[in-house]
Amino acid sequence: MTGSEELADRFEENRGHLRAVAYRMLGSLTEAEDAVQEAWLRLSRTDPADIQNLGGWLTTVTGRICLDLLRSRTARREEPMADVFVPDPVLRPLSQVDPAEEVLQADSVGLALLVVLENLEPAERLAFVLHDMFAVPFDDIAPIVERSPAATRQLASRARRRVRGATPSAEPDLGRQKEVLDAFLAASRGGDFEALLALLHPDVVLRADSGALVRGAAASKVVQGAKTVAEQALMFARYATSARLMLVNGSVGLVHAPEGRVQSVMGATIADGRITGMYILADPERLERLEAPGLTG
Repeated sequence: MTGSEELADRFEENRGHLRAVAYRMLGSLTEAEDAVQEAWLRLSRTDPADIQNLGGWLTTVTGRICLDLLRSRTARREEPMADVFVPDPVLRPLSQVDPAEEVLQADSVGLALLVVLENLEPAERLAFVLHDMFAVPFDDIAPIVERSPAATRQLASRARRRVRGATPSAEPDLGRQKEVLDAFLAASRGGDFEALLALLHPDVVLRADSGALVRGAAASKVVQGAKTVAEQALMFARYATSARLMLVNGSVGLVHAPEGRVQSVMGATIADGRITGMYILADPERLERLEAPGLTG
């Protein structure tokens, strides 16, 4: 095996980890893959003899690439779209749930948390993700954000407070999640407004990201309150007839995919038997690139 082949093998050993870092940083599966590929290109242009810890080097390089992407995105994104942005979901068939493996699932970070991370400043997000999620020392993060270790620690601390204050509590039991969403589907299909109200928290928030081109009733929006969200559910009740339960970022969610083609994905946060948050991605362009295993099975 040549030196370049060995380096490629060692990179592949780290690919899953780097993808998890980039996904938490960017909330986009496509951009995450691009960031990982860019990390490989930078590695291929670097003398391996200069790298003492390959895993740590790749993690910080990937973080730096993601930081640049976030700053570029922040500069070009229109504010209204930022308000309704729903990250790319990771889908798996509900039938493939294995409790022993669930903890190890690289992409099992909830959509609710990703939405909160989306509202952090890029440097705050980097410090929080690398340190709190991947235990990267502040001394290693500081050069990326061009701050001292102490100032970097403050970035992470500020981000941590915002995350704790904005991330809703969630039911961890997949069986209970399934019961609530089964009931939600039944109420939607049956047009039962009162049943829908009973399943929704009074302050439930629905966030729908349909992309910049969709107009009319299906356009991007943020809706709050059980009555208004229930009305929205009845307005789109026809979608419930072909919706199915799937794992969405490690939790039970809904996928509307007539004839196996994904038209919308809904993640949800559930607490005390009621839905507190709904996160719907219905952007046709992004859904076209989404991997949805098991839909045709």
